[in-house]
Amino acid sequence: MPVLCVRTEQDGLLSAIAPIGLAAAVETALVVDLDPEGPDYRGETSLARLVADGPTRRDLHPSRRGVAVLRNGGIAYQEAEQVLDALSEGWPHLVLRLPARGLSVRYAPVVPGALAIAQKGPAVFQRAGFRLKPPAPGPVLPAPSRRTVGGLLRGQVDSHSRWIRAWRGIWELPWM
Repeated sequence: MPVLCVRTEQDGLLSAIAPIGLAAAVETALVVDLDPEGPDYRGETSLARLVADGPTRRDLHPSRRGVAVLRNGGIAYQEAEQVLDALSEGWPHLVLRLPARGLSVRYAPVVPGALAIAQKGPAVFQRAGFRLKPPAPGPVLPAPSRRTVGGLLRGQVDSHSRWIRAWRGIWELPWM
């Protein structure tokens, strides 16, 4: 039941698709948005609703392979801790999308190209049109294709995407 936390500052698009890319790199995963002001991901339920109504057995375990996404729904992380614990026990992989600020937990920063220069600690670096040597330890992801980005924004995952395949090794990194 690995749980990885992802935070992307300064790039709203990357912030929305990086957690899904990370989740799509494994067979089955759940992405949970912990940002009350996060993207309006598709789906029939939200973290706020699970906290209010209580999670069902169907919520706590995957019913099929692939990526499931749980949008936030306007709730603070602290109010959802028990639900998050239960989700982490039932799902084989869990990706938590952190808000840009707050929540001091260990996480994998995803740093877009030009902003990489300021990064001091380990991170996942996102190539953005030109090649820069990463200033700190961490993998460098290829630029996602327009097809990959468009698909992820529509809720479609192409597991053959070079960008999604590049996320696979991140689940094994010891510094995360």
